[in-house]
Amino acid sequence: MRIAMLAPIAWRTPPRHYGPWESVVSLLTEGLVAKGVDVTLFATADSRTKGTLHAVCKSGYEESNKIEPKVWECLHISELFERADEYDLIHNHFDFAPLAYSGLVTTPVLTTIHGFSSPRILPVYEKYNGRAFYVAISEADRSPKLDYTATIHHGIDLNDFIFEPDPEDYLLFFGRIHPDKGAKEAIAIARAAGRKLIMAGIIQDKNYYELEVEPYLGADVDYVGSVGPEQRNALLGKAYALLHSINFNEPFGLSVVEAMSCGTPVIAFNRGSMPELIRPGLNGFLVANIEEAVAAVKEIFRIDRAACRKFAEENFSKERMVDDYLKVYEQIISRTKREDHRPWGYYTVLADEPDHRVKRIHVYAGKRLSLQKHRHRAERWTMVYGEGVVTLNGRQIRLEKGESIDIPREAVHRMENQTSENMAFIEMQLGDYFGENDIVRLEDDFGRT
Repeated sequence: MRIAMLAPIAWRTPPRHYGPWESVVSLLTEGLVAKGVDVTLFATADSRTKGTLHAVCKSGYEESNKIEPKVWECLHISELFERADEYDLIHNHFDFAPLAYSGLVTTPVLTTIHGFSSPRILPVYEKYNGRAFYVAISEADRSPKLDYTATIHHGIDLNDFIFEPDPEDYLLFFGRIHPDKGAKEAIAIARAAGRKLIMAGIIQDKNYYELEVEPYLGADVDYVGSVGPEQRNALLGKAYALLHSINFNEPFGLSVVEAMSCGTPVIAFNRGSMPELIRPGLNGFLVANIEEAVAAVKEIFRIDRAACRKFAEENFSKERMVDDYLKVYEQIISRTKREDHRPWGYYTVLADEPDHRVKRIHVYAGKRLSLQKHRHRAERWTMVYGEGVVTLNGRQIRLEKGESIDIPREAVHRMENQTSENMAFIEMQLGDYFGENDIVRLEDDFGRT
């Protein structure tokens, strides 16, 4: 199974601090690679992966003002789709734009919809509904206008979040400083409850920050900026509770899961996916407004922090997420299986006439075709790019770009790619029959003899 994983390029994958989509892509990619899946990660050039990294954009456009987002997004997406035939499946985490390419390739495209930034983007998803495949990240975030292959909740690396049984007395706001995330409401809750509030996250709306957050900063409200993994773990673990006072229908809520994995209960406004993540009285409380949130703060002492951790372990591990996606991959690849793809590579038929047939054959790095012969046809091979080693009646001949070799009828032959890069050659078939059942396999790396 060869998977092309298309990450966003706003931030590095995995992100240094903020970047929820990039974080999920990284965990999924590394989990698949650990299971032996061949994954190529299309991300920024400074990204980190144990799979194969393919990049055209040097770094995230949110991390460098020298990068024009639309230009590099276009180059990034097109780079993958121009190589689409090399993969069994494209997994798109780049929102709606890559769907515009999906009708131009035969490789199936799976899109994880990480939430709808606006109802105005829905027409793109509707156009490709039924051709592309969609995964929702929560039941709440499903659109009734779309068909979904599955709902797969995000997973996290539980090893990155240390269980903390003994919290301090502060409340925590952990998210974007933006009206949607309810930074203003979190301050109001903490002040009414008489608790210190620590706030962490990127400032996404500067005017909102200056008007609704900055005037209240002081001894009881502390803004610590956007934090990295180590500081994040300490802040989440030591918090008395996480305030998730959202003003929009949250598609998922990674910080909610991360908090409970540290043992920290969550008080959340009951919107979007929150009922899927929070069991009232077990790992937090669902509330309707600021007043109910203040009352919930007084009840947090009843929550067993060990139960919060256990719930996260049972429902939101990265291993569960990887397994869920693998099932979807297998389902899609089985439904869209293409005859032109083989374990060693793939081919394109360029001409198919009664007296001859022409193919362009691509062979993956380190792969080889079966040792075989034909009873009804002879062939002529010409290298297009890369380097191949031909076995012909026991002899090995090395072919480079532009070089050709004739394969007589009944000759025992094989093409092998011994390099670390893909290669391609043109196969001209001449004879009276060109069916695949004219292949007599003598040896095969994939058990097809």
